[in-house]
Parts: sequence; structure tokens; C-alpha cells
Amino acid sequence: MSSEPLSSQKYFIETWGCQMNELDTQRMAGQLMQQGILPTDDPTEASVILLNSCSVREKAAQKAYSRLGIYRRYKEKRPELLIGFCGCVAQQEGEKALRRVPDLDFVVGPARVGELTDILARSRSGERVAATGFPEDRDFDLDTISRESSYKGMVTLIEGCNKKCTFCIVPYTRGPERCRPLAHIVEEVRHLLRLGFVEIELLGQTVNHWREPGESDLDFADLLDTVASLPGLQRLRFITSYPRDFSPRMVAQVGKHQNICPYIHLPVQSGSNRVLKLMGRGYEVESYYDLVDQLRAVRSGLALSTDLIVGFPGETEADHQLTLDLVERVRYAQIFAFKYSPRPGTPAPRLKVEIPSDEVASRRLQEIFRLQESIQLELNRELVGEEHELLVTGWGKTADSQQGRTTCHRIVHFDPQGVPVPLGSTVRVRIDEALQHSLRGSRIDQPAHPAEPAPPRGLRVVG
Repeated sequence: MSSEPLSSQKYFIETWGCQMNELDTQRMAGQLMQQGILPTDDPTEASVILLNSCSVREKAAQKAYSRLGIYRRYKEKRPELLIGFCGCVAQQEGEKALRRVPDLDFVVGPARVGELTDILARSRSGERVAATGFPEDRDFDLDTISRESSYKGMVTLIEGCNKKCTFCIVPYTRGPERCRPLAHIVEEVRHLLRLGFVEIELLGQTVNHWREPGESDLDFADLLDTVASLPGLQRLRFITSYPRDFSPRMVAQVGKHQNICPYIHLPVQSGSNRVLKLMGRGYEVESYYDLVDQLRAVRSGLALSTDLIVGFPGETEADHQLTLDLVERVRYAQIFAFKYSPRPGTPAPRLKVEIPSDEVASRRLQEIFRLQESIQLELNRELVGEEHELLVTGWGKTADSQQGRTTCHRIVHFDPQGVPVPLGSTVRVRIDEALQHSLRGSRIDQPAHPAEPAPPRGLRVVG
């Protein structure tokens, strides 16, 4: 047990994975800061170290244990150090992680991060805690969040997933689907807007499958209409959408509200109907194409991104070619493509089909990347000469450079012309040059929405 007062303690959190994990980290940071424990970027001086893991990574458990092996060495000089294993891999491993890593103090699954304060108290008394599983009476516990920025706020709509994709471990690590009431979501968004947040990002494993709990017909279309209509909301994003759950009413909302950003992440996974069936995705590529056409019909300049898995069990060269055809046809602004790797407990490894060799999968992945790079550069070149509003998010690699994101989620580097633009402000730029993964532009006006200097990273109470 540490004799060090909480007010002089510091915490370090390493976060892997998706926006859901990022928000879980912010939730845990808020609980730590509520106790007076402050953040540090140096794990060697921390009193509490948390590894917030992601099971989507290849060899995720192996990499997590390797990282924990590094952190446990710090206990040689700081025996009072508490080490916590959090996130999706922690949910998978549970008590096994405590047996495997003798110096590990506690394990916390995604559904239990709201209990961190109590878990720390138990750990300080000498108990080794494994808090995993999905309690039926658990709440969303979003009352205390340490926001990573003062201009972009992430808001959970739905936790868990009821889909049965054969490659995906999320239903096993984040549990069954649970939706927040619309009133709670609106209350949190209103609070963030009062604090001056410019951009709101709605989160869910299948965000567009949100439904109002109970005996209500309200769905994601109604939620979008309600949230996008809130006064003062400049930018609204949502991630991740499931293609099968996108209804015509939801498509209509994307066209109706200009503050809904013209960027949608729409994972397809494969361009082959045969592979999609093996994956258990529940749709065919023709319906996906139709959805893309509907979205682009209601919103000009819409940028799409997607996820692709190559080398899935049973994928042939013909299937791979269909995926290349899909990339060529849809013309994504960005793709996230990965070689298939089995996840423990998922059905895909048990499919009675041939699994492409690693060499074949690697070659297919590179073919997709080469095609996407050419498309991405062409799409970026089409933006040259246009004017775009940027949300300024950081500084460039040189002293005279800043960067921001367009509403269509492109990164633009620009010269602030000797007058630095406060982070979280918006500024208008003209696109001058297209690069492979970003753009360069020139500032053509003063910030449209000047922001106060960002406060020190700290505790924000929401909801």
C-alpha cells in the first residue's frame, strides 16, 4: 500500500484502439483526477499505470503481456506502483492475467471502467481485483470524463454489439448491445456545447443501430435530427455505421443537416458476396453500392472511408478481385485494410474452408493499398482550388505551420501568416496542393469562431 498522498500522485494511461477505447480512457482519467491524481507523460514517475488494450490488433494478447512486462519492471524502484490492465484484451483474459503477471494489481473490462475508483481502493488495501463481465444493472457511468480536447467531445450512444460477424470479438469483449436514452444523450451534448465544444462525435460499435430503450419507435434518424438541430452545434460526426442498419430516413438526415459532416465511415470488409456470407455480415455488395449511391445523392462532396479484411478464410483470387473492383467503384477517401488474423473464441477459424497463406494475404493487401493510394491522390487533387473551413487541431512540423481538418475529414497544413490560430477555432483556407495523405492550403481569412486559449487538461463533469 502506498504511503504517498493522493495529491502528489500521478497516472499514466497507454491507449490502443478505437474511439470507444479513447472515451473509456477519458472516463478513467476523470475518476483519477477526481481523487487529485494528475496525469504524466512519463510512466516512470507514475503511481498508477493503466494499459487500455484493443483486441482488434493482431496477436493482441501477446503484445499486451509484453507491454505489461515492461511496466512491471518499474515496481523494482517504486513498489507502491499500481498497474491496471484494461480494455478488450483484459476482458478476454480476466483472472488469467493476474495469474500470468504476478505484479499486475487489477484487471478491468470495458463494461466496468466506471468502477475504477472502487477498484483502486481495493488494490491499495492489497486485494488483486478482476472486474470483468457485463453486470445487468450497470449504468453508462459518464458523469466524470476528462476530455482530451476542449473543442471535440465524444458521446456514447450505444455500447456493445448484437451482430454475429464471424471474425469479430467485440460482442465477447464489450457485451450485448445497450442504448442510452435520447434525453441523456441530448443533455450531455448540450452540456458540451455550453462548455464551448465545436465538434461532437457520436460513438457506438454499430452507432446507427441506436434505438430508444423501451416501448418507443425512435431510431437513429430521430436522434440525428434532434442532436443536429441543437443551437450552437457546428460539426456533428458519428462512427461506426453498419451498412445493413442504414435506413432511407437516416440517409435523409445526412442531406438535411449541413452541420452533419460530409464524412461517413462505412465498413464493408469485402467486395465478394461469398466472403461477406462467410463473414456473417448480413448484406450483399449490391445493397452496399445502393447505399453509397443514396448517400452521395443527398450530400455533395461526401467522403467515405471503410474497413477491409484480406486473406479471410475461403477468399479466392476472384473474391480479391471483386474487392479491388469495389475500391475502384466507390473511390474511398480513406481505407483501413488488414490481413485476417484469428481472434480467440470467434467462429471464423472453425470455418471448413482454406485459409490463404500469409504470403498471399500480404500480396493482396499491398495491391489494395497501391490502388487506394492512386485513388486517394486523385480525390485530393480534385480539391485543389476549393475553399474549405478547417477546425484547427494542432501545429505542423515547422514553426510557421498549423494543421486542421475539413468537414470531410481531410488533414490540411497551412501557414497562419504570423498570427497563430487558437486550437479549436475555425479558419477558411484555399487548397493549394494535394499530397498522398493530406493537403496544403493558404489561409484566406481571420478565424471565423475565435476560441479562448484551451485550459489545462483537466476534469470536466458532464451530464
